[in-house]
Amino acid sequence: MKKTAIFLITAIIILSGLFIFKKSPDKNSIVFWTLQLSSFDKYLNNIIKEFNNPVKWIDVPYSEGEKRTLAAILTDNPPDLVNLTPDFSMLLAQKNTLTEIPEDRLKDYNLTDALKYNGKYYGIPFYATSAVTLYNKSLLPDLKNLPKTYDEVLSIEPKKGSYITMISLSENDTLLKILNKYNINSPETINSSESIKLFKKIKYAYDNKYIPVESVTQGHRDAVEKYMAGQIVFLVTGANFLNMIKENAPDIYNNTVVLPQLTGTTGKYDFSLMNFIIPVKAKHKEKALEFAFMLTNKDNQLEFSKLTSVLPVNKKTLNDVFFKKSENDNLLVQSRIISAKQLDNMQPPLKNTKNKKNLNILSSNVIQEILINNKDIKTTLDTFRKEWEKLED
Repeated sequence: MKKTAIFLITAIIILSGLFIFKKSPDKNSIVFWTLQLSSFDKYLNNIIKEFNNPVKWIDVPYSEGEKRTLAAILTDNPPDLVNLTPDFSMLLAQKNTLTEIPEDRLKDYNLTDALKYNGKYYGIPFYATSAVTLYNKSLLPDLKNLPKTYDEVLSIEPKKGSYITMISLSENDTLLKILNKYNINSPETINSSESIKLFKKIKYAYDNKYIPVESVTQGHRDAVEKYMAGQIVFLVTGANFLNMIKENAPDIYNNTVVLPQLTGTTGKYDFSLMNFIIPVKAKHKEKALEFAFMLTNKDNQLEFSKLTSVLPVNKKTLNDVFFKKSENDNLLVQSRIISAKQLDNMQPPLKNTKNKKNLNILSSNVIQEILINNKDIKTTLDTFRKEWEKLED
């Protein structure tokens, strides 16, 4: 009986010790969330293994990222490092739920202004994309002067049965990004003569079927489908769609020329960015910051860029020969070199506001009023200004 009791006590002590041993690393683990990066598990797990602290990695579906992050960030036990978009990150910053990132620790990174709110930084850049322009030369083979801006493109008459371009005018912040390239980026400029002129160009192209009527209602994926069907002359899109075009429409791919992204009077380009944030209630802030810098160091950024069609945000990586020149002259390589060069000439993003989502909805409604309901452009933009001013209050 005594032996049995001693055995049980010994077993409990051993099991307790094992429990403590197993739980201890978890307690010190960084909880790391990404957005739909599970297909790069080998790459990320290698970095996690090399890091000097345990990391618990959770990959979240893109469609659930904002909802799950918001729910977690309101608790006392949020993840330590989260992969988000700048728009949602700055919305969280406005609610005082994010840790400020010291400016001097971001000196090696591009595009940090997109992560700035009230003069402070609340995110670490992760990776970027900068769209290029695809030109189907078979639809307008005799075009002597290739367009560089949206207003130039919208002035070109396409051949019958095709469209000069397709812009997803009601999708997210597409229209706002285009306006920003013309320095139309505030309530004070939205009803300016420059803005009215640009909206007249869009209206003319729409009424004369230079652009499809679906430009107001359909998304970017639909525009790519039309390009693959040989209906679009110029399309501003991401390099990631080139493989799809090559596989599904090889004839279109073989007639495609890659050009720089269409711009405006500023001559500058826009970009999309993914970043990392650290919740203000995170348990391991410094370790999370250290891990974020490891994920975005020169070598890891280069490796990730080679695995994907994205661009690095680390300035040292961007100077690598991989983004400068190549003996391989296929469209993907051309696109990579062009888009990387564009990161040196970025249009500052639209100022982060408290109501960015409502501003997107407002701009979508305005373009529909002008194009579909034929409302007077100046009157509609005057109203747009008043509504935008309300969002700024």
